[in-house]
Amino acid sequence: MRRQPARVVVMENMEESSPLRITPTVRALSSALRGKREQVPDCGQLDGERISPDPEKLWFKESSAKNLRNRDFLSPTTMLNTLYAGGQVPPSVMSRVLSLRGSGILPVAAGEVMGEGLRVRVDRPAAFKAVLADGATEYRKPSGRRQGCLVLNCPALHPKPNTPTPDTLTLGQLRTILLADHMGALLRRQGFAVSYCPTLPEDSDLIAFLQSLGIDWPTTPANWTNEEREEKIQEALESSPYRERDTQRGRRPSGGGGRKAEAEGEGENEEALRVNLKRVFQEEGLLGYDPSLGTCVVNRDSVSHLAQLELATANCTVATATALHVTSCQDEFRQQQIAVLWRASGATHTQRHLVCGPVKTPGSHLTAAQYLQLRRGQMKEASEMKYGDQVEGQTWDDIIRVMTSATVRFELLSTVHTSPVTLDVQREGGVSTKGPRGGVFVMYNCARLHTLFDSYERGVEKGLYPEIPECSQLDFTALKEEGEWLLLFNYLIPFSEQLDQSGQALDCEGGGARVNIKTEQICKFLVSLSKDFSSYYNRVHVLGEPLPHLFNQMFCRLHLLGALRELYHCALDTLNLPPIRQL
Repeated sequence: MRRQPARVVVMENMEESSPLRITPTVRALSSALRGKREQVPDCGQLDGERISPDPEKLWFKESSAKNLRNRDFLSPTTMLNTLYAGGQVPPSVMSRVLSLRGSGILPVAAGEVMGEGLRVRVDRPAAFKAVLADGATEYRKPSGRRQGCLVLNCPALHPKPNTPTPDTLTLGQLRTILLADHMGALLRRQGFAVSYCPTLPEDSDLIAFLQSLGIDWPTTPANWTNEEREEKIQEALESSPYRERDTQRGRRPSGGGGRKAEAEGEGENEEALRVNLKRVFQEEGLLGYDPSLGTCVVNRDSVSHLAQLELATANCTVATATALHVTSCQDEFRQQQIAVLWRASGATHTQRHLVCGPVKTPGSHLTAAQYLQLRRGQMKEASEMKYGDQVEGQTWDDIIRVMTSATVRFELLSTVHTSPVTLDVQREGGVSTKGPRGGVFVMYNCARLHTLFDSYERGVEKGLYPEIPECSQLDFTALKEEGEWLLLFNYLIPFSEQLDQSGQALDCEGGGARVNIKTEQICKFLVSLSKDFSSYYNRVHVLGEPLPHLFNQMFCRLHLLGALRELYHCALDTLNLPPIRQL
């Protein structure tokens, strides 16, 4: 009994240090509103209480500036009516809601029942102080670390039989490569050991092209071969229980797989290597594969593809890795053949398919190389129109390269991956450096933050401003402008939970071969953040007069915007985009 108070103290300290999260807060609010209804013995009313609806729908986080003026969370009247007679919330329940505390839970300051429902307001100064302590470092990390080996396989890069070039790469294939690159950065941040497939010859034109987009794809020496693994794959398929022997020459297999592989025999006894894919996915219990997959003729390209997958999984520290095949909808059937063929060879790794919709360019047909060249030219022209003769030299070359990469990535990744993307590639068009138009707008607002802090540092050097004090020394009640809470509540706090979502989608079982991941979320997050930051920055003068009575508010704002700047860096890093620090 004497040890109990010490244990309580430890819990309190843990709660104080735990990052504030939206999901635990919503769950705690739902629990407080519902009470322990699982103990209600029947379906009738008990003390004015009714059967609970789905707890996930009891509360909603507000996000619009209009609603955030008077509430942060809302339990709608329709929900209250299902819980309590006449929607009247008992005083004991209201007390539970208002006294809500716990690990990762946003502190509640006030709550009241109005026409739209029970609305709750967070203790905002306390939330500012808790989040901005230590620069909001914990809010830029996933809420939990994951373990496992993940192979991101990009079929567009496999030789067929020659290595693709920028001039043969389609825009749809470029979309899959950018998506694989983005997913790798996201999943590595969550703790996965990530590798990419296939490796590419280091002297290929494709490597230089990918590097210009900020993609660091694995390479091998120009004279390297994977013959040993290819031989093992060939042997495994020849001895596979799913192999079919057909002595009837000239018979055409169903679900054809392309050219014939090397002959097993010679002369008149020549026999192609065929594998019954339908038997594989039926007997192995693989869900979600195309029922029209039939007998596949194994060819050299298929064996090379499987050997590259074997290479990518060779260094996995766990027995079973996850292979995520990022493919276009046009190539999905062929990639399903490859995946099932890999299983037939004896591979037991989990395989999922991330399928991308087509990329459309009405009125034009561009290769990936032509598209990148067009956007780079438009970016340079737009920069020269805005900044004039100063657009020259290596610094500007680097800026234009990064801004072009940002434009391309946001154009191809801001749409749900299963949906088509339509691009405007008319040569008389341009890439605007103004307005909320994707990558350029995001990079511009990130640069504005750097310019702000450069201005502050110059003010410190001139003796106008003191150094920024710690959060513990500041009074965050000074942050009353609605845009300040919106930036914290809609972006800084939820970001870590957003990072979790791609890994959670991979964990879902029973969904079949395809996996749907909200791959567009980071791009949309950054565009939305940039709109709200730009609106705030245009409205508020952050660096005020160098008067002591104004310093507290200025420092509170600098803490907020400093955390926002690092959030930009973190989100851009998942797109392999370095921040532009000055324009």
